[in-house]
Amino acid sequence: MVSVPGGGATGSGKTTTIKLLNRFYDIQQGSIKVSGVEVREWDLRALRRHIGVVLQDVFLFSGDVCANLALGDSSIPMERIQKAAQIANAERFIQRLPERFYARVKERGSNFSGGQRQLLSLARVLVFEPEILVMDEATSSVDTDTELLIRDAMEKIMRNRTCLLIAHRLSTIRNADRIIVLHHGKVRETGSHAELMEKKGIYHRLYQLQYEREVDVPRVHE
Repeated sequence: MVSVPGGGATGSGKTTTIKLLNRFYDIQQGSIKVSGVEVREWDLRALRRHIGVVLQDVFLFSGDVCANLALGDSSIPMERIQKAAQIANAERFIQRLPERFYARVKERGSNFSGGQRQLLSLARVLVFEPEILVMDEATSSVDTDTELLIRDAMEKIMRNRTCLLIAHRLSTIRNADRIIVLHHGKVRETGSHAELMEKKGIYHRLYQLQYEREVDVPRVHE
């Protein structure tokens, strides 16, 4: 798993990295390879089937839950959809819906909470079983209980996959094999959490700032 911590300047290149990997536009210089092959040499549809993306702003279309998870592909068995929802911790709330997997989804999923949309997004990725998983701010803007469900789902989904995780909450990427710190469009630091903390550079500073905010809880004086 490779992680790109946020918190740096706007325009550092975190989201651009995702777009280049998926060939939303081609690189002008340098090289990006997937399974040892230049992304420009991949068939575009094959490349995007190879990569699953979970974004902060989840897109759901008007229809039902099942169609959203299968992206309208009616050939996908219901058992596969249900299994993906179960692993992604989405099945519990789906089963509480009046029509369950056939419950109506309004445009952009406006009748679901942000956390529910994120769980559906994780389930949708699992339905297509990508070899590479990209997650951008998957745990932001959700309540604590839902964040725990999302983190648990992420741990299960990331097993035996190459993962690129972009996160502002640095506690979510501590166990990454490699962390890449982008700042003003350039790679400034790279290494594991322990290695970057020892360097006492940008990552160390960001992590300390976040840790201090998390533990700075008002004390009650007797």
